[in-house]
Amino acid sequence: MVAAASVVVAVGTVTGMMSALDERRGAVEARPRVSDSPRPDTPPVTPPPAPAPAPASASATAPAPSAPKEGPGTPSATRGTSGPRRAAPTGRLYLHPDSQALEWVRAHRDDPRAPLVGSRIADRPAAVWFADHDRATIASRVRAVTARAAAQGRVPVLVAYAVPGRDCGGASEGGAPDTAAYDAWIDGFAAGLGSGEVMVILEPDSIAQADCLSATERAERFASLARAGRVLKAADRRARVYFDAGHSAWNPAAQQAALLRQAGAASAASSDGIFSNVSNFHRTADEIAYDRDVLDALGGPAGLGAVIDTSRNGNGAPPDGAWCDPAGRSLGRTPTLDTGEARIDAYLWVKLPGESDGCRGEPGTFSASYAYDLAR
Repeated sequence: MVAAASVVVAVGTVTGMMSALDERRGAVEARPRVSDSPRPDTPPVTPPPAPAPAPASASATAPAPSAPKEGPGTPSATRGTSGPRRAAPTGRLYLHPDSQALEWVRAHRDDPRAPLVGSRIADRPAAVWFADHDRATIASRVRAVTARAAAQGRVPVLVAYAVPGRDCGGASEGGAPDTAAYDAWIDGFAAGLGSGEVMVILEPDSIAQADCLSATERAERFASLARAGRVLKAADRRARVYFDAGHSAWNPAAQQAALLRQAGAASAASSDGIFSNVSNFHRTADEIAYDRDVLDALGGPAGLGAVIDTSRNGNGAPPDGAWCDPAGRSLGRTPTLDTGEARIDAYLWVKLPGESDGCRGEPGTFSASYAYDLAR
């Protein structure tokens, strides 16, 4: 991993808050499985002006937003918003009915921690991860989620995480064996989208972490990502596809924008914007400012926006750079499609709080004590 990376460690080939593969139920069902976050070789750093990947994580009745444990000063204005902007997604986010958090609450109703973990974590919408590059089942696994969400009139958040050379051979290594296999996997992913509104987080760390690749490998990856965006959006006109912007303590905004442009993120045919802070802890205010800077530098249609992972950033990043289930963290802003912030389309829980980075339990497994500490 690279310095200042996110926190996502894959176990085998199944990574993410909610993985869409369950041997017990068959290929058409999706449920949470082991999730993680890429483990940096060195701790995240705090940028001078702006220089720090990998990932980690959807209710019939969404709970009312809770006040975030963040300091004041969230930016509310931005540059570069002239011209028509495609309406941001609306409605309510989808909560997948199976998750490790929900399973724990159901199995431990007498545990004094269960009410808080249930109301503040298990009942909140979170992303569904697809990290297994099985081409034969990907369409049915995606369809199992999107069809259920559409039936409820909710917006699902799906994470595509199978790019070749994933995590640069680090703890979350894996993905498709080559670009041709990945392109075919994306075709299957797109076939499962249906026609409803859906948000796709396209390959966490695939762009911010691309410096581990040779120039030829990087060009091949970026071309494949641009193609993925086009295929996904062509398959479902209501799909919104977001590209990897790292986070506010990683690459400077202009540098990240240049990489994103090469990967097709400035094209309306491929992209609806960017995502940041997946599995990390940086404050929402910092991510808002950074994402707007990236969007300004990126150019492209005025309609491009950003989504931010707020699952564990309520107290910001640890001052000592700790990344593995660090103490003193808290839940961030409640997942919502109504941020009240220009060019910020959503606050999402891409990594499900309580699923361990590997220190409070096995990587990707649910830790009740960790979840309770975050929720308090």
